[in-house]
Amino acid sequence: MRDEQKLRFLKIALVVFGVIFIAGIYAMMMWIFPSGWGWTPRQPEYEQMIMGIYATLGVFLILAAKDPLANASLIWFTVWSSIVHGGIMLVQAIVDETERANLLGDVPALFLVAFVLWYLMPRGRKA
Repeated sequence: MRDEQKLRFLKIALVVFGVIFIAGIYAMMMWIFPSGWGWTPRQPEYEQMIMGIYATLGVFLILAAKDPLANASLIWFTVWSSIVHGGIMLVQAIVDETERANLLGDVPALFLVAFVLWYLMPRGRKA
């Protein structure tokens, strides 16, 4: 895929992930798949904190879609923080059998976000 195509798809991905971060995480944690997106037992303080952080990141990802190259550090932060967050959660879900549903929920979702943004982010001199 050419850099121009990647950049066009990157803009779309930033908006889609931004909207998901703003509203989708809340919906997944509260209604759609709570066992795969939250922790057992429920921890409302943690849930509010993580939803607030991701909603804020979502707003900035949507803003970054206007000029992704000017916002490269935010995009790379999203890639690497998603890998780190997903990796920590992966280990926790393997170690704590009550959290295994996260292996089907937020763990793969975080790795998907990281992969898509990594793949679409232009690199090299042209970027």
